Amino acid sequence: MQAGKGISIPSILKVGKGALARIGSYLKKEGIEQVVIFFGNGLIDLFGTDVMASLKQEEIRVLEYSELDTVDIDDIITLAFAMPNKTQAVISIGGGKVIDAGKYAAFLRNIPFISVPTSSSSDGFSSASASLLVHGKRTSVPARLAYGIIVDTQIIRTAPEKFIYSGIGDMLSKITAIYDWIYEEKCGYSEVNDFAVMIAKKAVNSFVRTPYESIKDELFLKELVDSLAMSGIANEIAGSSAPTSGSEHLISHALDKILEIPQLHGIQVGIATYIMSKVQDHRYVRVETVLRETGFFDYAATLQMKRDDFIRAIDMVPSIKPFRHTYLHEESYRETAKKLVREDEVLSRVLV
Repeated sequence: MQAGKGISIPSILKVGKGALARIGSYLKKEGIEQVVIFFGNGLIDLFGTDVMASLKQEEIRVLEYSELDTVDIDDIITLAFAMPNKTQAVISIGGGKVIDAGKYAAFLRNIPFISVPTSSSSDGFSSASASLLVHGKRTSVPARLAYGIIVDTQIIRTAPEKFIYSGIGDMLSKITAIYDWIYEEKCGYSEVNDFAVMIAKKAVNSFVRTPYESIKDELFLKELVDSLAMSGIANEIAGSSAPTSGSEHLISHALDKILEIPQLHGIQVGIATYIMSKVQDHRYVRVETVLRETGFFDYAATLQMKRDDFIRAIDMVPSIKPFRHTYLHEESYRETAKKLVREDEVLSRVLV
């Protein structure tokens, strides 16, 4: 291993009830005094007053703020270099789109990024890459790990339930992703970083063992968000997304290409995780139990996702990331996966 390779971890990590109203004091402690804020669509009305009041109280200047609804890389490059030179940090408040855009703008300007997700739909709020439109195609580009992650569990709880289900699907996928990575090493295509594996494993195990009455319980949501944040750090340690993104993510990426309107990332990934846990013959009872007991499968069944789309997506996997070697990069496992999609009892209730 290369000596002295620094690993970034967030300097601010605040997850809890009412965290958003304390954003000013969190930034003040870090010496951040001049910021640019991007809000997701419609979120200035919802959260603008609280955020501005908290920053004003700590004498933090908001140089610019706006609602942002683009992930087109050219728009974001323009935006990044139009920000005032004295900007000390970029804050994004909202869903995946505005977080990816803000994260990339901060990366281009080499300044801290403060991630304030308003839903728990994926680990994107803590990852060091951004999903942007490059020449009209969704592409993962390098960005930066958030300097700060501030998550108000009260806001996460009030977001539509589909976002919580999406987060559950994305979190569970670490089970199959790690197994794919270990398999990849066994086949001579990759080298596993044991520390990254440990962090990703601890994240998912801590989450699946959390007791809950409802998926809106404070403890359950805090555990989900904490675990998603740890996933981003596992990727940072590995220097790639391998610890948290395997064949199950490749199925979802393929669906994004096939479908005119894809479902939420974590919903597609959750179903693909169930498929892959059975293909790998690894912890599928645990995966099925969590997806059933949280109500994920019941929700997914309302979406009328098509069996044939999943079969096509499975066939596309090797072309999505040809340099990887997950289980699905081998034909025999693709055949097993497709057979499952056609015949599995659970999937027959979820897919049409």
